[in-house]
Parts: sequence; C-alpha cells; structure tokens
Amino acid sequence: MLEQIIPQNSIDAVEKIISCNNKFVILSHKNPDGDALGSSLALYHYIKNRGKNVQVVLPNPYPDFLAWLPGADDVLLYENDREKVCEAVSGADAFFCLDFNTLSRIGDVGEVVAQSDAPKILVDHHPFPTDEFVVKISFPEACSTSELVYRLIEMLSGDVAVSYEMAQCVYTGMMTDTGAFAYASARKDIYLIIAALLDKGIDKDLIYRKVFYTYSMSRMRLMGYVMYRKLKVYKQFNAALLTLEHDELMRFYAVKGDTEGLVNQPLQIKGMRFSCFLREEQPGKINVSLRSVDDFPCNEVAAEFFNGGGHKNASGGELHCSMAEAVELFGKAIKKFRKQLTE
Repeated sequence: MLEQIIPQNSIDAVEKIISCNNKFVILSHKNPDGDALGSSLALYHYIKNRGKNVQVVLPNPYPDFLAWLPGADDVLLYENDREKVCEAVSGADAFFCLDFNTLSRIGDVGEVVAQSDAPKILVDHHPFPTDEFVVKISFPEACSTSELVYRLIEMLSGDVAVSYEMAQCVYTGMMTDTGAFAYASARKDIYLIIAALLDKGIDKDLIYRKVFYTYSMSRMRLMGYVMYRKLKVYKQFNAALLTLEHDELMRFYAVKGDTEGLVNQPLQIKGMRFSCFLREEQPGKINVSLRSVDDFPCNEVAAEFFNGGGHKNASGGELHCSMAEAVELFGKAIKKFRKQLTE
C-alpha cells in the first residue's frame, strides 16, 4: 500500500471542483520535459474519461521524442496559437497547474491565466509554491509530478481508473525526471507505482527506447562536438561548463530536444559535483540548465545567478545577455559556492 502523502482534504477539494465543473485547462511550464508532458497528458485522459471538456496548454513545443505520447497531438501551444489558447483559458471553469510552482514559470500564458478568477489547482514537486492556488498538492520529495498525478487519480477513483494510456504517460514522466531511476528515486513507493503501471500492460523497455533511442544523426554529431570542443572543466571547483551559441545550434540543424540530457554528461567525470549548460536559443537569450550530485544545491545557484530555481540537484534559469556575460556569471557562481563544491 502506498504511503498517503496527499492530504485527504486536498483530494476532497479536487473531487468537488471536478464534479461541479465541466471545462478544464491543464497547464505546464516553458520548455516542457517528459514530466511536464507526461503528467499533463495522464491527467488529461483521466478528466476526459470522466466526461469533461479538457485542454492541455503549453507555452512552447515539447521535444520530438515525446510526440508519441497518447494525446500529444491535442496539446495547444501558446507560442503557435495564442488565439485558441486565450479562448480556452477564458472559458475554463478551473485550471490544473502541473510541474511548476508559480505562474511566472509558464511565461506569457501565465499572465493570461492570472486574469481569470477560475480556481487554480497545483500539482507539483518543486519547493516553495506561491499563493496563487486554491488547492496545493505540493510534495518536493516526490520523484516527479507524474508520481503525484498517479497518486491523485488513484485516490480520486482507485487504480481501476488508471488506463493504459495514462500509465504510459505517468511512467514516461517518472522515468525522465529521474534519469531512468538513476537519481531522486530511492523511495520504495516509486517501485510500487511502477509495478502498478506494469500491470496496466505498459512496455517499459519500449518506452525507454522511444525516449532515449530516437535521436537524429545531427544530435549525435552535436553531442560529439559539445563534448570535444565546448566542455570546460574547472577542477579546482569540481565543476564543469558547456556552452552552445545560436550559430552552433543552427550549424548542426538542432531541433527541439537535441540538447536534452547534455548537461548530465560532465557529471560522469570523476570528482565532478556541478555541471552547467548555457544554450543560446536565440541571440541574447540564454537557457541555463544546472545539475549536481550529492548535497550541492544547484537550485540556490539558479536563484541567485540565473533568474531560476528548481530542485537541489536539477535546476534551470534564463538570461538575457551575451554568452560572454553568461560565462562570467558562471565564474562568479562557482567562486561564491566554492566551499560547498570542494568540501
């Protein structure tokens, strides 16, 4: 039996909102990953199966290697179709906010959602949620938001309500947010949930291949280039830095998702505790990905230096500056956190 980590009064509040309303919008964060899309689509199928009108809205596209997830074709992207998104948001009776802890994490669409008086329900595993939500299902110890969505569905309607499609989505979210269960996955309940998902008929090996073994040749060449040319190791700080400028991304015909996971690679070097990846999505706009091991708090680095946040070992942020200025900020960060990196 799973430990009950979601309070019963939160379950009751969510059930009342679903029962008493008809139109729902599910939201997740910018640059959606496997957990953002997986948790959103799992909840989408559940609400849809209850005979309700439901729409998933994302700020911008998800990676190509997630396009196979059931329901992915039904997702509305604010970046591509603002009019339809605004129509869905304005007509929503309630919002489910998944895998982010504040509306600012969903970019411009967050400003549109903030104008609505419809209740907002948070389901998330990031620390320090803000006060915009009428129901907060927040558990930072969870391996993923997908884990929490499975628990929510199971408590609302029992495991019988979890369909094969939902199971695929939940497993994908749990797998991708733990590096295929290599980190943030020590709690035994995670494996009880996996067992329940396997009982639904999912093929976990096939899911792994669909997510991790579907990259293009250009992605492989890009990986080699980054590791050979763009990796800089700061041995005295147990830290590493990867950088990719916009023209380099264009040179390798990089598509959404081609740089996924690159930030993890330097942590395979003996002694490395902290890895930073600076990716210039467009001139003057830099996406920051941070990863760490052990107790080094990369979320604190993200908050102080990179306008971001996240988990202790996996965080991110965004900068509006040149690559040279971003690299300079990284240098200041590792100097500030030198003691924690080397102790």
